[in-house]
Amino acid sequence: MKIVVCIKQVPDTKGGVKFNPDGTLDRAAMMTIMNPDDKAGLEAALRLKDQYGAEVTALTMGLPKAADVLREAIAMGADRGILVTDRVLGGADTWATSQTLAGALRNLEYDLIITGRQAIDGDTAQVGPQISEHLNIPVISYAQKLRIEGDSVVVERQFDDRYHVLKAKMPCLITALAELNEPRYMTPGGIFDACSAEITVWGRNDLKDVDDSNLGLKGSPTQIAKASDKVRKGVGEKVALDPAEAVDYIVGKLKEKHVI
Repeated sequence: MKIVVCIKQVPDTKGGVKFNPDGTLDRAAMMTIMNPDDKAGLEAALRLKDQYGAEVTALTMGLPKAADVLREAIAMGADRGILVTDRVLGGADTWATSQTLAGALRNLEYDLIITGRQAIDGDTAQVGPQISEHLNIPVISYAQKLRIEGDSVVVERQFDDRYHVLKAKMPCLITALAELNEPRYMTPGGIFDACSAEITVWGRNDLKDVDDSNLGLKGSPTQIAKASDKVRKGVGEKVALDPAEAVDYIVGKLKEKHVI
């Protein structure tokens, strides 16, 4: 079994976010982590590797420093990492990103493609299903549990307060929820192997059957009109009152705002 896991290096929002003049994220200036949903998808692939001896390839698109997230995947147990990076791919929305990843996936053999449900920097949940459309393979999204039956994958798909049970013949694509599992830690041996592992790097010319008009910022139909960092609240109104006066003051303010 050959499994490809699409992972993304996303900003660690605890450290704040920064923007370029064109409204896109300044990823080079921010601390990064592996996207949580993608990490659960990677763990699902590694469990299938443990069970069936599957070959796991981690694939990402990003800046050259995104190789770090591939080394993390290798340290967890992935067999190899592929980085797709090129200046012409920068500023891509979900459409251009999915076109890029699909172009890379056409170079690979796979039975199962696993992506995260969505990335914490965009929260669109669009890239995985779009990849399946480009590759013309089935997709099951919002996976909270999965298992293999012969040449098919059976998935519990989260749905409100219940779930659907869906079965698809491979090759197919699954989008994973962070609740799918508890990802394993990197092992000391895995970290050692990851440090010496060779990361495969592909550029624009390595993408198959993708038109330039569908790549990067110019190929993105979604354009950002305006972006800003966290809105800072004002100081507010400060008053010094005794307890009885404070109660009357608060009640008055609540009435003024029509809260009570």
